[in-house]
Amino acid sequence: MHIELKRGSSTKLYVQIALTLADRIRSGLIEPGTRLPSVRKMTTDLGVSLVTVSKAYAELEAIQLITCSQGKGCYVRGAQELEKTEDMERTHRTHAKNESSTPWNWQMALVDYLPRAQLWRHFDASPQVRYELHMSAIQPELLPTREIIDSAYRLSSNHPERMAAYGSFQGDRELRQTFSGHFAERGLRVMPERMLITSGTQQGIDLVARTFVGPGDVVYMEAPSYTGAIDVFTSRGAKIITVPMDDDGMRIDLLTRLCDTYPPKLIYTIPTFHNPTGITMSAKRRAQLLNLAQSYHCLILEDDPFADLYFRDPPPASIKSMDGTGHVIYIKSFSKVLSPGCRVACAVADGSVLTRLVAAKSTADLGSPLLTQKALQSFIQHQYSAYTARLRDELYSRLLAASAVLEEHGSPGMYWTLPDGGLNLWLQLPDGLDMRELHRQSLAAGVSFLPGSACYVGETDTASLRICFTVTNQELLCEGLRVLCMVINNITPQQGGATADRLPLI
Repeated sequence: MHIELKRGSSTKLYVQIALTLADRIRSGLIEPGTRLPSVRKMTTDLGVSLVTVSKAYAELEAIQLITCSQGKGCYVRGAQELEKTEDMERTHRTHAKNESSTPWNWQMALVDYLPRAQLWRHFDASPQVRYELHMSAIQPELLPTREIIDSAYRLSSNHPERMAAYGSFQGDRELRQTFSGHFAERGLRVMPERMLITSGTQQGIDLVARTFVGPGDVVYMEAPSYTGAIDVFTSRGAKIITVPMDDDGMRIDLLTRLCDTYPPKLIYTIPTFHNPTGITMSAKRRAQLLNLAQSYHCLILEDDPFADLYFRDPPPASIKSMDGTGHVIYIKSFSKVLSPGCRVACAVADGSVLTRLVAAKSTADLGSPLLTQKALQSFIQHQYSAYTARLRDELYSRLLAASAVLEEHGSPGMYWTLPDGGLNLWLQLPDGLDMRELHRQSLAAGVSFLPGSACYVGETDTASLRICFTVTNQELLCEGLRVLCMVINNITPQQGGATADRLPLI
């Protein structure tokens, strides 16, 4: 495996090794029961001392990610083995016995460059899960799937030639014209020539990272942040620095001080209904962030998946709407709200930044599928506003129902703030709670959630988690939250009461 060591960094080498391996283990890239390279081999591969690797393995063993035994080596622990070390010892013996007969053991010698893949690790729920609250998505029954399928069928039947030709690398012009009108209604005036259609937000983030971020480049993000973005920037070898948030979003005062020491190449932010916390950055902070980017001649990547899903008043104008100098790349997802399977998002950029992104897109996939772009275009142009207005009412009612269950059944010391929009609820739990045990017991009880640790860079377990209150119907949502609260209560020391900051009713 490839481990990028920054030898001039203030972070000690053994810590860098331990953090990289921890990320890979938590992501599932190194499976439970896998034997890690020997200390001597790791020493040779990385060009460090035996003591450095030994200290790294000791750190991993201390946080119960691996278990080491004299003469047998170090193995990745599994969920069952966190409770009973003797079970792992039996696993070791079985693994050693069968090691020579397993046909794919040689693959561990292949070097890869995936330091982390938490998005993949937490995307699909296990088969026994009844209440899937981990996925940030909208219940399929609420989506306009039938209308989009009918549109795709008409297009493919009436215009078969569209299936026999490549589309534009930049995306279908008619769709970009529709987006131009959509954005103008929301305060962002942009011509179709300044847009790039991507296969979802995730591809947009990846294109920006592959184009503008290289090893050692400084990328700033909120703490916590979107798991998929952390994965992308980590894979590029970026130096990721996280900035805490308060009720108005990213702390620009702290960011400014950090930038004096570590000048940024890119600042990634989700300013509206932030994922995972739900926080919305104030208009003042947005202007301050843009001014900072202009002073350092760096890029802002503004990720906007949820702005149309507000529950009361529309959110502040996008950072991009204030940008007259091309410092902001704005990515707006439509997949999340309309049809996750269609994978359609729009990136807005200026000048050579856009040109380079289009070039990167062309080498990635030769352009997004034309049929899905055409299928969404008519709906966005004619029905999107009325659809999202109805959707907002339904999602808000589910948020209030979820909060009511948490207030009634939540653990003492649990805290959350009701977001002004979006799909997610961020729960802070009492400090010292064993989050891995909570995750294990929750899955066994049939409830999935996103552990807060997946939303941090290089962090150990944090007493927080994200649930999505929109991914299932209200009855299953409330049932699942009651089960989750029961599990949390079983392992939480008793203290104060569960509390929430509530929005006024509409």
